[in-house]
Amino acid sequence: MRILAVADVEAKYYYDYYTPGKLAEFDLILACGDLRREYLEFLVTMARCPVLYVRGNHDDIFAKRPPEGCVCVDGRLYNYNGLRVLGLGGSYRYRQGENMYTEVQMRRRIRRLGWSIWKNRGFDILLTHAPARGINDFDSLSHRGFECFTRLLDRYKPRFFVHGHIHKNYGARIPQRTQRGETMIINACEYCVFDIDVAQK
Repeated sequence: MRILAVADVEAKYYYDYYTPGKLAEFDLILACGDLRREYLEFLVTMARCPVLYVRGNHDDIFAKRPPEGCVCVDGRLYNYNGLRVLGLGGSYRYRQGENMYTEVQMRRRIRRLGWSIWKNRGFDILLTHAPARGINDFDSLSHRGFECFTRLLDRYKPRFFVHGHIHKNYGARIPQRTQRGETMIINACEYCVFDIDVAQK
């Protein structure tokens, strides 16, 4: 399965410079937040596959006007053709906002998903907006990762952890891919393409 992951910055290659068929190679699109609804609607209209998304810290409007044709997996475990995607949107709380959480609040969200995770025997992809604490995040509250994400990775060992929120222009040494144990961590800022074998469990 070929996947396009997007976050934070609209990819001109797939939008401004789009040509017919450019999205045809993808079996799934994952959106990690802070992207305009018009952009997500464009992707799902032009692609031949679903767009699964979580909300970013700037996506409060999605509560009233979600992107049409896309599937919100925020706060749920979604199974797409055998691929188990656990969605947890939002960022670390640094001001008031519907999609900002304290560490305790995010832990509670994860706890509520415990039955779904157990029932599905884990998950293949952790899809979030924020990064995990201590893995390519920052000490500032606005760009701090969640410790509970790090614990999720260590406990369930998903094959991929795909997030946004950490823009590439924040520093020259921000990696797009980082390996942690059995998990490939992808910063999807703008876009990233990767493959996953669904038959391999």
